[in-house]
Amino acid sequence: MILIEHLDVILTVDADDRVIRDGSLVIDGDRIAAVGGALRVAERYAEEAFERVIDGRRVLAMPGLIDAHVHLSEQMSRSLFPDNLSTRAWVFNWGKPFYAAVTEEDEYCSALLAGIEMLKTGTTCFLDMGAQNDPRLVALAVERLGIRGITGRHAADRKPEIIPEYWTEEMMRHHFFENAEEALRVLGGVVERWHGFAGGRLRCWVNIEGKEPCSPELHVGARRLAAELGVGTTYHIASSIEEARVSERTYGVWPVTRLHRLGALGPNLVLAHVVALTEEEIGYLADSGTKVAFCPGTSLKVAKGATRIGKYPEMLKRGVTVALGCDGVSAAGSLDQMRQMYLSAGLFKDARMDADLIPARQAVRMATIEGARALLWDDEIGSLEEGKKADLILFDLDHFEWVPMHDPLQALVYSATPASLKMTIVDGRVVMEDRRVLSVDEREVYAEARWRAQEVVRRSGLRREFTPVTTTLYD
Repeated sequence: MILIEHLDVILTVDADDRVIRDGSLVIDGDRIAAVGGALRVAERYAEEAFERVIDGRRVLAMPGLIDAHVHLSEQMSRSLFPDNLSTRAWVFNWGKPFYAAVTEEDEYCSALLAGIEMLKTGTTCFLDMGAQNDPRLVALAVERLGIRGITGRHAADRKPEIIPEYWTEEMMRHHFFENAEEALRVLGGVVERWHGFAGGRLRCWVNIEGKEPCSPELHVGARRLAAELGVGTTYHIASSIEEARVSERTYGVWPVTRLHRLGALGPNLVLAHVVALTEEEIGYLADSGTKVAFCPGTSLKVAKGATRIGKYPEMLKRGVTVALGCDGVSAAGSLDQMRQMYLSAGLFKDARMDADLIPARQAVRMATIEGARALLWDDEIGSLEEGKKADLILFDLDHFEWVPMHDPLQALVYSATPASLKMTIVDGRVVMEDRRVLSVDEREVYAEARWRAQEVVRRSGLRREFTPVTTTLYD
């Protein structure tokens, strides 16, 4: 058992958003046994001999952050792709060749590298879009790091009519199944093999790429198979106005309306991005219980238009579960979920000149309990409550970012960064302390990632002077 006593502040992020001053927290195994005022907890556990007692003075505790959309296999592409790419060119011209060049060994190293960054920036749970190879490598990385997460296997089944000359045969085999039936067979097997691995810290979903590279049968089939298996599914949709216009030319409607008409929406589905959305489509999401992963950092870098055409405040108002995601490091630049909190709380205030939009309290919920709800895990994570999993992070309030501190929620969202994070606890285990991940040699991982990244780029054939920055694929 672990006692964290006399915490200056506990942000519970429970249903009432309780903020506890001078509080204590008891961890028994992998669960929170008690959370409340320090005197009450001390009386309750007066006779207890704790394995470890942590001094919580000048410390803030809160639930671990939850990243609702990330690409672990993208981690070694940091700063590789040009920053003048729109979404479709990013995916088809740069993303696919890079992913196809990632080997199993690369993927394991990439997952370790991503996990280190997440644990050191406060993320304790993630939803990965899916491994490019066997999810075994992600599973083993999760087990080793001590982090919590969801993964799957990347899947698409619809090749473009004209294959770009820089797409290799290996890339085509790597990315595309022959049909939806084959893809679903493999995806179902992946779930059966890896769901519940690492003592339950790893879950496995029926994940697909989404958008044009996936047939209607795969969109609908993925959600239905996931429901049969008792898990979720996630994919990209409505990620840009260009995608919406292609959908309108091809099918007569925007992407979410098409999913609605196909019967593909539902409560076990997390849609990533959802930038191009109509007012009517908000209703489809709300009525079906479909969740949304908003990635503000990617919108800024890849010019998706979240503040120009996005309707995230409207989705929140209608009761749609909107969580936050970092996406991949080439798309957004980092896996810093605190940055996403800051952006989500500020972008719409400025864009619409309305300071009431997405207050700090809501931004924190989007990064914690709403993320847990999107991941179908809110019964166990996302808030600090008795009986829930002990996934939490501790901040050093003696760091200049917190001095002085009047409102802890505003200080967290607008002032703090991971620089003041001092401890990350997952499943009741301290996995990061004093800026060091305890389960790996970070320098060894960094050294390996550097040379592997060079080899991935070499195999991919990506070159700024050769690879185009525009595309007409699937138009």
